[in-house]
Amino acid sequence: MLDSEFSNQLKEIVGAPNVQDSKADRLAYSYDATPNFQQMPDAIVRPHTAEEVQQIVKLCASYKVPIVPRGSGTNLCAGTCPTQGGLVILFTRMNQLLEIDEENLTATVQPGLITQELIHQVEEKGLFYPPDPSSMKISTLGGNINENSGGLRGLKYGVTRDYVLGLEVVLPNGDIIKTGGKLAKDVAGYDMTRLFVGSEGTLGIVTEAVLKLLPLPETKQTMLCLYESLEEAATSVSAIIAERIIPATLEFMDQPTLEVVEDFANIGLPTDVQAVLLIEQDGNPEAVSRDIQKIAEVCEQHGATSVKIAHSEEEASALLTARRSALSALARLSPTTILEDATVPRSEIANMVRAIEDIARKYKVNICTFGHAGDGNLHPTCATDARNEEEMKRVEAAFQAIFEKAVALGGTITGEHGVGLMKAPYLELKVKKEGIAAMKAIKQALDPAHIMNPDKVFGKASRKRVVVS
Repeated sequence: MLDSEFSNQLKEIVGAPNVQDSKADRLAYSYDATPNFQQMPDAIVRPHTAEEVQQIVKLCASYKVPIVPRGSGTNLCAGTCPTQGGLVILFTRMNQLLEIDEENLTATVQPGLITQELIHQVEEKGLFYPPDPSSMKISTLGGNINENSGGLRGLKYGVTRDYVLGLEVVLPNGDIIKTGGKLAKDVAGYDMTRLFVGSEGTLGIVTEAVLKLLPLPETKQTMLCLYESLEEAATSVSAIIAERIIPATLEFMDQPTLEVVEDFANIGLPTDVQAVLLIEQDGNPEAVSRDIQKIAEVCEQHGATSVKIAHSEEEASALLTARRSALSALARLSPTTILEDATVPRSEIANMVRAIEDIARKYKVNICTFGHAGDGNLHPTCATDARNEEEMKRVEAAFQAIFEKAVALGGTITGEHGVGLMKAPYLELKVKKEGIAAMKAIKQALDPAHIMNPDKVFGKASRKRVVVS
């Protein structure tokens, strides 16, 4: 428990109603969307300004109290689990869209703003914020920045990192720094903005961000391609890119995923094919029409048994919504659902899909695969039961084999979910010992007391899931 003097000072900073330490409150923030990782914080605090965050951090630094910045808890790598207790900082009182600058095409936001709310507000002005994680209806922009979140539009438009122009950050010693700004060019010193994006709250706390906006595309078309083999669907992905066409969305779902998504969404998805590609293109009408026709030809040449173009915005929206619901649908299959995000070069998609199938058979586990095939980011998802220790050992072994195969193909252990606790044992596979040493040097320089989201990224514990009351 926290020292009483510490608690009193904390309440003086933010007001007593914004500090919660009852067991029920602490329990609510002891876990995130990662299955079977849990540990109780000592208190939850809700600051209202960057200055309050600064005072909280200075107080924690003086008492050596751990800090875990938290968005909506949609994290899938246990990145917001308070493994050493301490404070969970929520940003529900720092949730404003501060400015839409139409001259510089930027939006200035606080970290607690919901992603979809920003998207809606800028689209009303004919502008476009492309990053669209599947959790965008509830995920916060601060969480997106901490995890460098991706989404369905990542192939054409990139990920969160590509739209963060500047940040206001409270460092672990309480200093406030500002990086970047409303600039198309800025090479003044190290790129601190990119350092903090994706740092998972281990280097500082984002209290404000300047985000890049684009003109809203004039139109878009959506199509669904059906396949009798996973390999033909995966090969089509590489073939589309080889034609120098970059779709806005190029998604993949295998047959087991289709079954559960259709059962969940009831929109008429086919369940008797081995795989589908869900493809969307946006831009000016002439270019979109040309690209969609060419993509259809490529898919048919590479084994698509059916190519269907959505005839209305409602039909297209239903398809994309169904894809975004894949995790929710799969979660109904069993008590425990483990979603991963191994990522490979686009040219290796077919090899990776085959490898996942082989690995699932080898370890006798049920793995459904879907994901952002256009950027090589696959989501092998295992329906299992954490209470079955023998099965969980096989599940963990299967995922280790998947990560090893992804790295062997020139890929990585995570494309968008982050490292957190889940992937920490495998980080060395990707970055090697020298890479970890360099990262630790940065962490040590900025956070020598290791109070910022401790145990994340570099944790050496086994990946085995833990529940701590």
